Parts: sequence; C-alpha cells; structure tokens
Amino acid sequence: MSFLLWVAPYLVLGAFTGFAAGMLGIGGGLVLVPILTMMFAAQGVFPPGEVLHMALGTSMASIIFTAIASLRAHHSHGAVLWDVVKTITPGILIGTGVGTLFASNVPVRALAVFFAGFVCLVALQMGLNLKPKPSRELPGPIVVGVVGMVIGVLSSLVAIGGGALTVPFLSWCNVQVQKAIGTSAAVGLPIAIGGTVGYVFNGWGVGGLPSGSLGFVYLPALAVLVVMSMLTAPYGARMAHRLPVLTLKRIFAVLLVLLAAKMVWGLFNTP
Repeated sequence: MSFLLWVAPYLVLGAFTGFAAGMLGIGGGLVLVPILTMMFAAQGVFPPGEVLHMALGTSMASIIFTAIASLRAHHSHGAVLWDVVKTITPGILIGTGVGTLFASNVPVRALAVFFAGFVCLVALQMGLNLKPKPSRELPGPIVVGVVGMVIGVLSSLVAIGGGALTVPFLSWCNVQVQKAIGTSAAVGLPIAIGGTVGYVFNGWGVGGLPSGSLGFVYLPALAVLVVMSMLTAPYGARMAHRLPVLTLKRIFAVLLVLLAAKMVWGLFNTP
C-alpha cells in the first residue's frame, strides 16, 4: 500500500501526540507505540516480527523533536528547573542502562503489577489533589540522582517513559505542576536520544525492513510525525500554563491510570 495514503493519519497522530507531550511533559509513546504498531502492520511492508520494534524505534526518535519543541516552550515560561535536570538526568540514564541489563532476569509481570498499583496510588493522590506537607521540598542532588536511577530502572523494566514518574515525584516535593511538567520535558530529551541510538544500532542490518528504514526507525513516518508534533507541542505547553492546576493534575492522573492499564494488559497478553 502506498505510503502517501498514510500521510494524513500520520499528520493527525503527530498533531495529537505533540500537543499531549507539550501539555503533560511526556514523550507521547503511550499513544504513538500502539497506534504505530497497528498502522505499520496494516501497511504490509514490514516483517511481522519487527513491527513492534519499528514502532518503538520510530516513536522514540519522534520524541527527540517533540521534547525539543516542548522544552523550548516551557523554558520561555521559566518552567524548566535546570538544576534538577542536571542532577536527575545522569541517574535516569544510569538506571535505564542497569534496568536493560537485568530486564531478562527480573519477573517483569510481577513487577508490572506492583508498579501499576503504585502508579494508581500516585494518580489518586494527584486526582484528589492531596497535597504533600508544606514543609516538603526537593532533596539534595545526591538523593535526586538516586531517585533518577530508580525512575530509570523502572522505566526500562516496564517500558514506560520517565515523565510518568518524574512529574509525580517533583509534584510530591511541592514543585509547581507546570514546572514539574517543563522539567520532565527537558529530562526526556537525553533519554530519547539514547533510546533512538539504541534502536538504530540494534536494527542495523536486520533483513526485510522497508526502504527508508534507519535501523528500527522508519524515516518517512518519522518525518511526517515530526512536522506536526513540533508545531503542536508549543501549543500544548501554553495550555499547561493556562489550565488550573487541579485540572492539569486530574488530566495527568487519568493518563497515569491509562498507562498502568496498557502496561499490564500488554505484558499479560504477550507470550
């Protein structure tokens, strides 16, 4: 089936994920991966065994550009805590690497159930606007780095983006939710770069991939997604600074519950 027939759906998908990423400080993989998997399978030009890898790689690559557009918009509102970015990002990257190394030796399904329960508790706290103690504040750089490692490990083991945990952690430390979202968007950029390099490397030389593939990244789809996501991400970021804090928290809470449900469903419905 001609790629041109899929341009319009890719444009719509890119517009939605860019807006969501800008508004909530997430990469957009929650939406991108399942939909790209279905779209790639329907196109019939990808090896069936590599469809999910292509969806993951293409989604990760698109997050690079979405994160750039999103963090620029949040930075313009003074909503990126760069000191936190500097201290938490190395920990997340280290944790992601450690989680990847041990992924095959950890009972991921049991971990996913525990993690889903934890995420739902976080979502309940945000949705009901249960406030932390007024005296609570961000810990020192060493503790923030350790928290980053935990986020990285969990993210790699259960295949989620770091923003799903970075935003709740910062909010729990009494960071304004808009600043938590802006900081999360900045943290997502190096993660996306590292992940994309990994998917390109691991897919290099795999046979049967369609023309336009760079490893497990499908460049034609990426180009269309990037155009729209970079256009809409700044609008999502502006919306984050216009919505009431409680509304923003409840939207993020719903997203967390959907993320937990998708993660558990996917793990228990694969061989």
